[in-house]
Amino acid sequence: MRIIKYLFLLLLLSLVTLSIFIATQKGAFTAERSKIINSQRASAYSYTNDLKNWKDWNSLAANDAMINITYSNNTIGKGGFCSWSGKEGAGELKTINAFENDSIQQTMTYDGNTADIVLSFKDTLGKTKVTWKAKGRMSFTSKVLHIFKGGGANLFGTIFENSLANLDKRLDYEINTYDVKVNGVVRKLQAFYLSQTFTSEFLKINKNTSIVFSKINSFCKDNDITIYGKPFVIYHTYDTANKLAKISICIPIKEPIFTTEGSEILSDTLQAFDAVKTTLKGDYSHTSKALEKTAEYLKANNLRTDPKFSRIEVYTIGKTQSNNPSKWVTEIYYPTRPKPIYRPAAVTPATTEETDTKPVEEKEIPSEF
Repeated sequence: MRIIKYLFLLLLLSLVTLSIFIATQKGAFTAERSKIINSQRASAYSYTNDLKNWKDWNSLAANDAMINITYSNNTIGKGGFCSWSGKEGAGELKTINAFENDSIQQTMTYDGNTADIVLSFKDTLGKTKVTWKAKGRMSFTSKVLHIFKGGGANLFGTIFENSLANLDKRLDYEINTYDVKVNGVVRKLQAFYLSQTFTSEFLKINKNTSIVFSKINSFCKDNDITIYGKPFVIYHTYDTANKLAKISICIPIKEPIFTTEGSEILSDTLQAFDAVKTTLKGDYSHTSKALEKTAEYLKANNLRTDPKFSRIEVYTIGKTQSNNPSKWVTEIYYPTRPKPIYRPAAVTPATTEETDTKPVEEKEIPSEF
């Protein structure tokens, strides 16, 4: 009995000593991992900046089919928030700030551990170096579980490493899978719309469209205005030298309305016009490929563009309908002018009587609704 008593006391003393040792260990940690992603920086930034995509590449969610995730109304950029619970634990993630195509600052809690996180993006020979860094503090329970496994640096480092591998695979498919089809000449019918017009840098167009679409949608909801079709952007000018575009970000409505003087949101009418239609299926980063194919079609068919505006992009399927960029559908319309009609030179009649001339028939153009 005495031996058992001594053994029990020894075990108890060992547990107390181990607890004191663990409690006195520093809970602070730093973790950092980097990976070259086979996608352009703008695409990598845009994809990771939307927390709705988080479940498709972050290892905490991607490997847990039963995970339950709750999102805030806005999941893009500053203020975006999500919380989750799953087989690997529970946590919260919030975006504190986001700098266009440069970095994303977030805070994260995970099973009692807290961390400040920075995702940074750097161009690397046409690809992107993504660096994920965290500074945080571990809970006592996590220190116990990971005391002999490298602590918080290894815990978060492993999450980062696996997640970046998932991100590379996901982006390689989602961003780089696309298709461009030139549909030909169509008739775009008249449409009423609400819009906001301004000049934007190329790199900020996607961000600006998301913000303004949301603003106009809220305006329609607050004023009981019926939305009548897919959102679109009118490119009035497209300056490739200075990378600037004058654009109108538009939401189609069923009936024309009057807006108050000085309002940022204006009401206007898009008159019917003939256009070459091109359909892009895939991420917006491939728009340049669609524009190139359209230019080739215009040249091959001796079609002239109408200078009243550059083009219109209609977002048939976009971010609000699908988190997968490979499934997005954008319809692009280049306004065209009618081909000149050549008639043979008039022959002077032998008499002074007028003669009838039969008009040249033109092919009917299908209409776009």
